[in-house]
Amino acid sequence: MPSYLVQVAYTSEAMAAMIKKPQDRASVVGKAVTKLGGSLKSAWLTFGDYDTVVLVEMPDNVSAAAFAMAISAGGSCSAVKTTPLLSVEEGITAMKKASGSGYKPVAAK
Repeated sequence: MPSYLVQVAYTSEAMAAMIKKPQDRASVVGKAVTKLGGSLKSAWLTFGDYDTVVLVEMPDNVSAAAFAMAISAGGSCSAVKTTPLLSVEEGITAMKKASGSGYKPVAAK
């Protein structure tokens, strides 16, 4: 099943609510992921540009997009970034395909 890295920045209101009443959002997120046919592999709180990061497996890109749309539409997030992840083996396969693609870069004058 394809893996995705999902990074989320909360709104200041959502963060203030969680500071006032700390809660485990991973359990809520995990239920939504499961309903979409996926599984939550791990979750972390972070600091910097994003407040939380989750690693999920989803059946396909449409399911991953549905998850991103659902959490974006909820109003608690100011930013959601979803990154499809390739295994090392998939990456090597992609490299081999790229080498045979016939692509020609723009020629410098």
